[in-house]
Amino acid sequence: MIFISDKAKQHVVELKQEANLDNSYFLRVSVVGGGCSGLSYKMDFDNETQPKDQTFEDKGIKLVTDMKSLLYLMDTELDYSDGLNGKGFQFINPNASRSCGCGESFAV
Repeated sequence: MIFISDKAKQHVVELKQEANLDNSYFLRVSVVGGGCSGLSYKMDFDNETQPKDQTFEDKGIKLVTDMKSLLYLMDTELDYSDGLNGKGFQFINPNASRSCGCGESFAV
């Protein structure tokens, strides 16, 4: 399963409202090759599922990922930080053996 924090949920809701997206849109999270540690996180709003997608719902937010990405994202929490050290979404991933300083890429 993939989880979402209360702060991240609030920010996702705000972003959907700003973009005028209806309830048919969900948050697609995935892992792609790249970044200084080898793998990077990717997030987009989408409204079409693919045959092998895995769908989760946490705190009323629908999260969708592909099977390959799920292997890297299992039990990950999507959080949002608005602190002095940086603002934005961050993934708290128990599967990552290391991550880069920017927090946008990781390795397993």
